[in-house]
Amino acid sequence: MAAPGVCSGGPLFLMNSETRRFSSLDVLAIALVVGLLGYIGYRLFFALNYKWNWGIIPTYMIRFDEGGHWHANVLLEGFLTTLKLSIWGMVLATFAGVVMGLMRVAGRLLPRLVGLSYVELIRNTPPLVLVFIFYYFVSDQLLPHFGIEDFYRNASPALQKQLAYISASPELITPFLSGVLTIGLFQGAYITEIVRAGIQAIDIGQWEASSALGLNRFQQMRHIILPQSIRIMLRPLANEFINTIKYSSIVSIISIQELTFQGMQVMASTQATIEIWLTITAMYLLVCLVLSLMVGQLEQRLNNHAR
Repeated sequence: MAAPGVCSGGPLFLMNSETRRFSSLDVLAIALVVGLLGYIGYRLFFALNYKWNWGIIPTYMIRFDEGGHWHANVLLEGFLTTLKLSIWGMVLATFAGVVMGLMRVAGRLLPRLVGLSYVELIRNTPPLVLVFIFYYFVSDQLLPHFGIEDFYRNASPALQKQLAYISASPELITPFLSGVLTIGLFQGAYITEIVRAGIQAIDIGQWEASSALGLNRFQQMRHIILPQSIRIMLRPLANEFINTIKYSSIVSIISIQELTFQGMQVMASTQATIEIWLTITAMYLLVCLVLSLMVGQLEQRLNNHAR
């Protein structure tokens, strides 16, 4: 029973209020971080013997044709290609991760061995090596059999334009698909472990109770286990999607015209090295921060709904 004049939960409120206060150590840490950032900024913008040329950045972001219409220029085109690579790569990674994650917790030995082999093979192979393997294997062995490149090239101009919006132009579709496969299968190995850990985090009593209700394993997974484990997996999956955006830069080595590749092309022609790298960093940072905020809001809504 709460004491007179004191509402129940008051001590907890006071404790939370105290934990929100800044201590002297927090102030010192913030001051050190601000000082370090200020020193880096001073060395970068004032002490460095470098001739800045920020005026070229907007010209490589957007351009206007003779009719006065707006078009994305090389940096913005590279940014959009990065987003397309990341989205398709994450779709493939999620599919592979869910399938392999379910195999990792299967009751039979063979599916568990297949899932484990996939995870260990991908996670212990450098992504740079995977890029070249998939690029030469996909372009030489797989794509000719599926006729994807011929389909792109023989499509009508209107259809080619629509396909380019969601993937790549016909002359770049082969390296684009190679990049998507590399990113998807590489990230899929990590999503596999996230799915496995999320499922295994559910209390065994949930399995026993659903089994007592007469549900088979598929029904248990669909109606009982996965809905609960999704809340556990949400934050790690969001982190992997952000990592997918960052890892997409590695496919620039096979001439996929994503943000990093386009930035290096601009640097080669303008010699504005630091400006381009800072711009690329800001563009990656912007999209990753937006995704982090969106996932935080989604997680909060799920938590509120669970209450």
